[in-house]
Amino acid sequence: MDNLISLMTTLSEPTRLRALQLVWDGQEHCVCEFMRTLGVTQSRMSRHMGVLKSAGLVSDRRDAQWVRYRRKPDLPEQVVAIVDAVLAALPDHASQAERHAA
Repeated sequence: MDNLISLMTTLSEPTRLRALQLVWDGQEHCVCEFMRTLGVTQSRMSRHMGVLKSAGLVSDRRDAQWVRYRRKPDLPEQVVAIVDAVLAALPDHASQAERHAA
């Protein structure tokens, strides 16, 4: 139950949720991409990505001066189902998915 509460708390912040939308495609994304796409500062984005990492939703990799984030590959099916449902409920989810597919 505590894990579910923690997950829902993590997903309740709009910037984190929008960042999760980006990494949910399975590709790596650098903080600079989140900053540009979401219109936030580097420090704010790094804090949000730290929360997503602490929640076990993303993993990171240092690449020179950049940190690249991606969806954690071994997430439990229940967590994937919850995140999928939340992302599917977002109004602009379809347009985001279409942009990533192009």
